[in-house]
Amino acid sequence: MPNPSPPLTAHELMRQLGFKFPTGAVLEPTSASRAPAPRFEGPLALATRAASTRRMLHVTNGDSAAGSLRLSGISGDVSVTADVLHEGPAPGGLPPERWRKVRARYLAESGYDDYDSCLARLTRWDHTVEDYRSYDEVVLWFEHDLFDQLLLIRALDGFAGRNLGGTELSLICIGEFPGVVPFHGLGQLTPQQMATLCPKRQRVYEGQKLLARDAWRAFCSPDPTGLEAILARDTSPLPFLAGALRRHLEELPWTTDGLSRSERQILLALRQGAGTFEEAFRATQGMEERVYMGDLSFHRILRELAAPPRPLLRFEPAMGAPSRAQRVALTATGREVLEGRDDWVGIRGIDRWLGGVHLQGVEAAWRWEPETGRLVRP
Repeated sequence: MPNPSPPLTAHELMRQLGFKFPTGAVLEPTSASRAPAPRFEGPLALATRAASTRRMLHVTNGDSAAGSLRLSGISGDVSVTADVLHEGPAPGGLPPERWRKVRARYLAESGYDDYDSCLARLTRWDHTVEDYRSYDEVVLWFEHDLFDQLLLIRALDGFAGRNLGGTELSLICIGEFPGVVPFHGLGQLTPQQMATLCPKRQRVYEGQKLLARDAWRAFCSPDPTGLEAILARDTSPLPFLAGALRRHLEELPWTTDGLSRSERQILLALRQGAGTFEEAFRATQGMEERVYMGDLSFHRILRELAAPPRPLLRFEPAMGAPSRAQRVALTATGREVLEGRDDWVGIRGIDRWLGGVHLQGVEAAWRWEPETGRLVRP
C-alpha cells in the first residue's frame, strides 16, 4: 500500500491538474439508443505499421497532461481540449461555429481570456480533432471527474455515426494510478508514468459512442430529465459517466435551501473555520469524490455568494485583485441559508446555465431533491 501523498496547496493541486489561477488571461483549466456493450478484451492491438511511421494524435484535458505526453517519448502529435463545459451555456442544436461563439462569449465574460483568444483556442482545438483523417490513430486521454467526462462525451459524440475510414479511435480513461494517492488527474503523472498508459489504451467501440451521443444531447437539452434517463440505463460502457452526470445535477438549486452543492460546500467550509480563499478552496476540494473544479470557477462562485443585497459571505477587506490570501467570512444570512431557515434563490433569484438548462427568474424551474436524488419542479 503506497503512502498517501502530503496535502497539496490549492496552487499545487491546480498546477498538477492543469488549472491556472485568475491573475491573467487563461483558458486551459488545471476536467435512448442502446447497443450491446462488449467487454474490453485487453490492450488495443496496434496495426502492423511500424510505430515509428504510425501517425498518431493524442488529445488530452489540459496543458499539464499535454506537457507530460510530449516528454514521454510516445510518438505523435499532442493536442488539448479543455473547455469548462460544466460552466455556462451549452445549448444543443447549434452549428459548430455558432456553438464556439456562444462558449467564447461566456468564457470571456467570466474572465478566462478575451473573446477573440477564447474563440481562436476553441476553434483550434475542434479543428485539430476534426482533422482525424490525417492520422492512423486518435487517442483520447481523460480521467474520471465531471470536467473530463463532459469533454469525453462531446468528443465521442463528434465521432458517433461517422465513417472513420482507416483511422482508429482509442481511449485511455482512468480514475487511479498505482502509487499516486490521492489520484486527482493525469496532470499528476510524470512523463514516464504517462508512457506506461499508452500500451493499455482500448479501442473505442460503438456502444461507447452511442452512449456518449445520447448523454451529450441530454446534457445540452433545456430539459434535464434526459440526464435522469441516462442515469437509469446501463452506463457501464463509460464507467465514470454516471457519477459525473449526477454531480452535474447536484449543481441545481437544492430543495432545502436554494444552494447548489458547490455553494453549500463553500459555506460549510467557512463555518468549519476556513478563513481564506486558499483554505476554503482546499476544504471544498476535500468534500468532492472526484476533484473537477478549477480555482477560477471557485472564485466565480465566491463572487456570486458575496453579491448584494443580502450576501452569504463577505470578503475582508472588500474584494480587490484575486489573491489566495484573500480573507472570506460567512455572514448572518449565510448561516440562515445554510441552516435551511432561508432560501438563496428566494433571496436573489437565479440566472444560471447548466449545460442546456437555463434557470432564470425569481424561482428555479428545476431543483435537486437530495433525499431522493431526483429532479423536482417547485
